[in-house]
Amino acid sequence: MTEYWVSQGNKWCDFCKIFISNNPTSIRNHELGQRHKDNVAKKLDTMRKDNVAKEKQQKEAARALEQIEAKANRSYQKDVANLKEASSLRALDIEEDGQEKWDYDSTSGYYYNQSNGLHYDPNSGFYYSDAIGKWVTQEEAYAAVQISSSSKNKESIFKKPLPASAASSVKENKVAAQSGPPPGPVVSASLNPRRSVKGAPSKFAVNKRKRPDEKPKAVSVEEKAALKAREAARKRVEEREKSLLGLYQH
Repeated sequence: MTEYWVSQGNKWCDFCKIFISNNPTSIRNHELGQRHKDNVAKKLDTMRKDNVAKEKQQKEAARALEQIEAKANRSYQKDVANLKEASSLRALDIEEDGQEKWDYDSTSGYYYNQSNGLHYDPNSGFYYSDAIGKWVTQEEAYAAVQISSSSKNKESIFKKPLPASAASSVKENKVAAQSGPPPGPVVSASLNPRRSVKGAPSKFAVNKRKRPDEKPKAVSVEEKAALKAREAARKRVEEREKSLLGLYQH
């Protein structure tokens, strides 16, 4: 049987940043060399220092967060105490005020005013009404009550009842609109004429076989630079040896 030479390629060493022959003997001799051992020790030392610095930074960040949370908690407790004091004073003013009548609801813990429909929370000092739909301050609550009362007065002045004939015609138009066909043109054809069948495969699709365990090889920056330098050296050698092959005339 005729024997022929097969190129085994080269192997890239991430520690030494060089190419070595891709065979067990060359790899073992390189890994047993002092240069490779020194580079491995330097790499491990660098990784150890990076881990120590990262742990130190994480501890400092955790300590800073704890200090921030403690300050925020103290500020929150102070605000709650001030709010309770202000709400207690406001509750006393409400009870002593004779113009507004507030009823206390023991189940919810809120005060209710029947004249303006406001609810008052003595714990937070906020007001709520169905017209607003959320808890607001005293100024916003009374301003909303005034706006709603003025709008109701205007509606009662300008709004007039419709006659019976007009009301019946409006009702018939609404029923006809609901039971009739939808307005606007109805599109029966497809919006995309080029696509006749949903999910149809493209005519440009190419069936390519892929290996099930094929994974992209990760190439470092140093290895890319070395490969580029090797390719440039190979081209220089080819240009220099063209005259020796006898295929080119000068």
